[in-house]
Amino acid sequence: MQTVTDIGTLTVSTPGTCGGRPRIEGSRITVQYIVNEIKAGVTPEEIVTDKSHLTLASVYSALAYYYANKDGLDTEFAAYDLECQSLEAQFRVGTLP
Repeated sequence: MQTVTDIGTLTVSTPGTCGGRPRIEGSRITVQYIVNEIKAGVTPEEIVTDKSHLTLASVYSALAYYYANKDGLDTEFAAYDLECQSLEAQFRVGTLP
C-alpha cells in the first residue's frame, strides 16, 4: 500500500531558518525561491532536476502555500526585495554597517 503524505507537512516556517520565511521541509529552499523560479519561466520539473533533493510534491505544495496566502506573501516578498536592494546599495557605496 502506498504511503499517504499530508501536504500540510511539506511547507514549514521555522524561526532561525531562512529568516523564518516559509520553506520546503527538510531544505532551505523558500517558497519565495520557488515562486521566483516559476515567474521566470522555470517549470516545476526543471526545479526538481536542478534541486534533486526536492520532489514535485514539495514544489507544488510550496506553490499551493503561496496561492493560499498570496496577498500576505506578496507583501513580504516585496519588503524582502527592498531590503536586499537597500543592502546592495549600501555595499556598493561602502556604507554597509
